[in-house]
Amino acid sequence: MTMEQLLFILAIELVVIAFVVWIAWSGVVGAPWLPTPKKRVRSMLEFAKVTSDDILYDLGSGDGRIIIMAAKEFGAQSIGIEVDPLRLWWSRRSIRRHNLSQKVEVIRANFFKVSVEDATIVTLYQGYKINKKIRDKLASELKPGARVVSYRFILEEWTPSETNEEESIYLYIV
Repeated sequence: MTMEQLLFILAIELVVIAFVVWIAWSGVVGAPWLPTPKKRVRSMLEFAKVTSDDILYDLGSGDGRIIIMAAKEFGAQSIGIEVDPLRLWWSRRSIRRHNLSQKVEVIRANFFKVSVEDATIVTLYQGYKINKKIRDKLASELKPGARVVSYRFILEEWTPSETNEEESIYLYIV
């Protein structure tokens, strides 16, 4: 093998290792990233009856698809909280591309450390373990009447106000 071939193989191995570490790290700091399908994003926002009067927070906003659609199609002021720098960069890029910088913001932070007290809607696609931890934060910070929309995972000990079983969407009113 030539030196070029060895360097190429080494580069590929480093990329694979970096990807594995990135995925593993996502699992350590929270749920690994699984994007909400765009069809479900629209369903979640329609189910919550999002309007231009709303302030929506997406906890673990990933690539920004929920906050972008909430602003672009429903007129809501939208804030995403994302800890992963790569997804944060990607979502900020998408926000600029859609010319939504006045309506959409992404904050790099652990969402347990960011206040959501001004939210009228909070969206979640987290696992049971994180939903169990986030429940108390939401109960103490959200104002009465605020809506919480969770995709695929319920908030234990809370009773959904409405459920879309077919699409696994749960709506809670605080």
